[in-house]
Amino acid sequence: MGRLQEIVFESRSAPALARFWAAALDGYAVRPYDRAEIERLAALGLTPETDPVVLVDGPGPSLCFHQVPERDYTNNRVHLDIAAPDRAAEVERLQALGAKVQREADGYTVMLDPEGNQFCVVGSHPETST
Repeated sequence: MGRLQEIVFESRSAPALARFWAAALDGYAVRPYDRAEIERLAALGLTPETDPVVLVDGPGPSLCFHQVPERDYTNNRVHLDIAAPDRAAEVERLQALGAKVQREADGYTVMLDPEGNQFCVVGSHPETST
């Protein structure tokens, strides 16, 4: 049986979007670059700040941010729900990181990350998830 390994986001700027999600999620961080990876990127004329594929690791599945030249932002096929004990405080914190509120609903807030990907902030109780 398969298991979820990573969630892939298309993005305009993989490093910037990876940093946003690493800061937004508890226990997640941008995967460190070792010497070999920095040398591999340099051979391609890239740096960690221009890397077109950036991984974010944490206690759950890894998040992979893949830079693509064209992206259709009219609809997400998949989105993440972030559970927080204080939804309003979490929404405020995420706005400070660059997210925007798209709409409020009963029990959850639909938000957009800095590149327009939808996600929801829900209360920590199972009945409030989307």
